[in-house]
Amino acid sequence: MRAFVVTDYAHPSKIPITQNAPEPQVSSGQVLVDVYSAGLNYFDILQAQGKYQHQPPRPFVLGSELAGRIADSSPIPDGCPFRRGDRVFGAAQGAFGERVAVAWQALVPLPDNMSYDQGAGLYVTWPTSYEALVGRAELKAGEWVLVTASAGGVGIAAVQLAKALGAKVIAAAGSQEKLDVSIKLGGADHGINYSQEGWQQEVLKLTGGKGVDVIYDPVGLIRDSLKCIAWKGRAIVVGFAAGQIEKLPLNLVLLKNIAIVGIHWGAYTKIEPARVPVVWKELLDLFASGRVKPVVYPETFSLERTADGLMAIEQRKTWGKVIVHVRESSASSGSKAKL
Repeated sequence: MRAFVVTDYAHPSKIPITQNAPEPQVSSGQVLVDVYSAGLNYFDILQAQGKYQHQPPRPFVLGSELAGRIADSSPIPDGCPFRRGDRVFGAAQGAFGERVAVAWQALVPLPDNMSYDQGAGLYVTWPTSYEALVGRAELKAGEWVLVTASAGGVGIAAVQLAKALGAKVIAAAGSQEKLDVSIKLGGADHGINYSQEGWQQEVLKLTGGKGVDVIYDPVGLIRDSLKCIAWKGRAIVVGFAAGQIEKLPLNLVLLKNIAIVGIHWGAYTKIEPARVPVVWKELLDLFASGRVKPVVYPETFSLERTADGLMAIEQRKTWGKVIVHVRESSASSGSKAKL
């Protein structure tokens, strides 16, 4: 089996594809999935180097987001709603391999109107963004939302979801190209380049001096963004893609009467499992309505070029969701986002 196997911790660029990786062992409650497409995430780069909060024992197959089919040879556990051949998307350690064993509860039926490429980027990014905005920030229609790294995987999902929920969205990114993506493909109302000094003043100007009600930040820009947050605003800590964990001036939290909240969607299955199907039902309804749609980066990568895709993310060259084609299918390519 072809797979991206991490035997020794290293940057992904130093790890070759293994051509004869052992087949995954299917445990009780799991199904075997033939992987067609896999989603690339920034945390894959960290995990390959032993720097992520979740590190499986080595050797392990990298990757967590996937879309594919229940394998013809898969067992079907008691209570599992899936059948062999069903199209699914979900998450499991080992997505960057031709086959992976997955707990059936970590899979969702792939909508008929979605390709494998579109489905491969859904399972982590979209519920993270939805629960951040709805469950943690309690976003209301008419409020102002600032989304940093607005053209990235979680960012472009957050932009679309905030718009679908009736918010006014300011997209923030480091280049005009990414702002164009955020506005044309994400539907943002305004774009701000945060590589320019004093960008917070532009946000204040757009909001009539009030500031934004919600900050959605996967980068590590909460501290800078607090200069343009509204009274009783909510700042959501989504991640630290810039590489530094921030130290925040808590006097501003007090003086501006604001809330700093985190989102750790991966922990919901253990700590708040009842919330998971609620979020997925609401998301699937939004997808079915056409009000939101996965944005896939136009260049997809073969399994052999997984490291190239991860490096493109690391170097901030991409937008939307970056996808690896693990195997070809007439249903895997779908339509690619274009500006």
